[in-house]
Amino acid sequence: MNASTANFGDWIGRTETVSDTVTPTPYAALSATLDRPAERPPVGTPLPPLWHWLYFLPLHRQSEIGPDGHAKRGGFLPPVPLPRRMWAGSQFEFHSPLRVGDALTRTSTIHDVTEKSGRTGPLVFVKVRHEIRRAGESQVALTEFHDIVYREAATPQDAPPEPQPAPADAAWETRWVPDDVLLFRYSALTFNGHRIHYDRRYVTGVEGYPGLIVHGPLIATLLLDLLRHRLPEAEVASFRFKAVRPTFDINSFSVCGTPLADGKTVHLWAKDHDGWLTMDATAVLT
Repeated sequence: MNASTANFGDWIGRTETVSDTVTPTPYAALSATLDRPAERPPVGTPLPPLWHWLYFLPLHRQSEIGPDGHAKRGGFLPPVPLPRRMWAGSQFEFHSPLRVGDALTRTSTIHDVTEKSGRTGPLVFVKVRHEIRRAGESQVALTEFHDIVYREAATPQDAPPEPQPAPADAAWETRWVPDDVLLFRYSALTFNGHRIHYDRRYVTGVEGYPGLIVHGPLIATLLLDLLRHRLPEAEVASFRFKAVRPTFDINSFSVCGTPLADGKTVHLWAKDHDGWLTMDATAVLT
């Protein structure tokens, strides 16, 4: 399999536009899921960073769903034949706040498609650019780059990647104990059918993992939730995260952060119960 044979480059530049309205119930439902008060917010309430993922949901018909719970390959994303798809990371620029009641449009563009060879075989990286605007406005309110990686299925002969120790200098730390209900609720809120997050028989028997996988976007959301509650007056100008290692529901994990000396940058990270780094992130404040 190679990109030139599959003509993945033909997908670069493809776009799709989706419209949605920031309604209060998803906001309240995620608040409840994160063990916060679940009041429905009034019109005009700013969305916390990354909570836009509650909107523009992937509304694929049931007949369009593949065996892993994702939509079948093709359509907007290129039809990469590799069986495993993962959210590798994202980068964000927050230009102006999104608010409850806003009518929004999101224009998504295939920014790049790259084929590489990794430790376990071929890899295909797809980078998607999302631009969110208020309806009728030309100015972009939020720019997001989403990194997706496709890879071969793991085999028993594959050596696991060398773990990295998490930083030991956290100024803030919150421990989370994931369970089936937390992961199901987040999957439902984001209409994410990927079975690795809620189908234990599938994730252990087919994909060979030891437990349900905690969503990367959920962990990223918890990192910024930590910042938001430690620095409630802070406004995030940009944020980026990279998934380093899977987090499973069979053990607790922690989200951590440390403000840097410049007064504008916050280093954020997640670690598993053994202290291994699972996600690395940076937020820059206005």
